[in-house]
Amino acid sequence: MVAVTNHDMDSHSRLPATSFPSVPEIETETRETEQEALPCLVSCTTFNILAPIYKRLDPLNQGLRESEFKAFWLDRNQRILDWLLYEASSIICLQEFWVGNEELVRMYSERLHDAGYTTFKLGRTNNRGDGLLTAVHKDYFSVLHHRELLFNDFGDRVAQLLHLQLNVPLWQNQRANFEREILVVNTHLLFPHDSSLCIVRLQQVYKILQYLESYQKENQLNSIPIMLCGDWNGSKRGHVYKLLRSQGFESTYDKVHDTDAHKWVSHRNHRGNICGVDFIWLRNANTSRKPLKTSWGESVFSILKYQLRKASMTEHDAFAFLKGDNCGDFITYSAFLEALRQVNLIGVPSGLNFQETRDLWIQADTDGNGVVDYEEFKGIWNAMSSDREVKEEESNGNLDSSKLSTEEGAYLGFKVKSAALFPREVEKGLWPEHYSLSDHARLTVMLSAVKMQCSQSRRHSLGAN
Repeated sequence: MVAVTNHDMDSHSRLPATSFPSVPEIETETRETEQEALPCLVSCTTFNILAPIYKRLDPLNQGLRESEFKAFWLDRNQRILDWLLYEASSIICLQEFWVGNEELVRMYSERLHDAGYTTFKLGRTNNRGDGLLTAVHKDYFSVLHHRELLFNDFGDRVAQLLHLQLNVPLWQNQRANFEREILVVNTHLLFPHDSSLCIVRLQQVYKILQYLESYQKENQLNSIPIMLCGDWNGSKRGHVYKLLRSQGFESTYDKVHDTDAHKWVSHRNHRGNICGVDFIWLRNANTSRKPLKTSWGESVFSILKYQLRKASMTEHDAFAFLKGDNCGDFITYSAFLEALRQVNLIGVPSGLNFQETRDLWIQADTDGNGVVDYEEFKGIWNAMSSDREVKEEESNGNLDSSKLSTEEGAYLGFKVKSAALFPREVEKGLWPEHYSLSDHARLTVMLSAVKMQCSQSRRHSLGAN
């Protein structure tokens, strides 16, 4: 389902000076491709606001929810809106938005509209009651296209894709063909109730990335930054984080707070555990990355490797497990399927489908002879790059080997100026007991618009599949 909306710019919104710089700054940065920072700042906030249908009020009575008490959920959501409008981010991405309650939906729509925002809401499939809300401030962006992504999977999860155009003037005598567009995704991935569901979250991210590639090709968007926002229900040590890193995305918070990035948390779940799961990812068009299907395959093999290591298997043990009863020193396709079935990667509702499984086999069987020998197995056993290796690939300029660009000119990019989590205690790994707005912290980043130069040697950002 597609909706197209266009908006004009009429006034300016500002973030509090205590949180972010209120005056645009100009700076110059030199990299492999020419970059010129411009006097234009935009901001983005992501926040899981905890739907009242999920907020437990009594630990001894898990069935008692906030949704049963209007005064409670109304007051809390009014306070959430107060904070959001006080910060006045250019883009607001909310998760666990209670789409099933007309009064709450109307309250958010009216207050955000009065503050200059255009809003888009999307409920989860199968009438789960909650969903997503994305708000875009008309002073900063026009909405060129809006698309809804329905995963139709085990978790009834969804995503929103917004194609935006920056309204703020960047510099004098701007070339008419300069692209000032960005793609923004808002999503909420499945909660990992057990380790077998890790593959579902990986599939959800893969679907988002596949759709982004398809959308870019469809609309001939060769040089466009992409921002992914939401509750990813996984930490920076997880498979989703590594998949996105291999695709050239950077966690904006970790980019700014690199020294202490491991300390922060953003969620206290219903089990009482605190963890960092809320991210705003950014990828500029000149960022190097692997072909998407390669990254996907390595991520799935990484899950398989993790499962086998949990069973205390060495590399040799894992090869023996995968080849099963086969007497030869190789793995057959049928033995490969049986091994995946035993670790619950296939044969369950949340498992891989036929095509995904077949693609994995093709990636493993590098010489295409129908079996995987020990040397090929070692390739998949060591397939998943570490974050360090991903950074080394980027510094070496190993771009995706899709078609070569013959275009020249400037295009829009963004540089992370600042990033903050609220309440601020969570940045130190602490969860304040007095905090009552949600069971998530909100994350806000400030970005400076950057003019990037593309030349004939720069490759297109779309991956070959």
